Amino acid sequence: MNTETMNEELMTASMNIILNAGDARNLLAEALKDAKAFDFTAADNKLKEAKKLATLGHKNQTKIIQSEASGKKYPHSLLFTHAQDHLMTINSEMNFTSELIDVLKLINQKLK
Repeated sequence: MNTETMNEELMTASMNIILNAGDARNLLAEALKDAKAFDFTAADNKLKEAKKLATLGHKNQTKIIQSEASGKKYPHSLLFTHAQDHLMTINSEMNFTSELIDVLKLINQKLK
């Protein structure tokens, strides 16, 4: 595989990771907004969809890492590093959002 094709593969994977992570972040914000309105069905659905998108991003990352582990040599890519940062951040945000939704569910139960 030539360098240009490898660069394109890495760039495509990076952009897919960034886009999936960004879409997941938007869904997490919406899920939290729903949860603050005590609409937990909508919040849970958006949280599940965000997790699916993060998983897609993770699969793109894993494909590149496995290819590299199998001997394919990619050039260093700041864009790929940036994409990995987005993915790591969205996973942290997902955990935090999930916990906040659980807290809001407890508050809602106490109000009833």
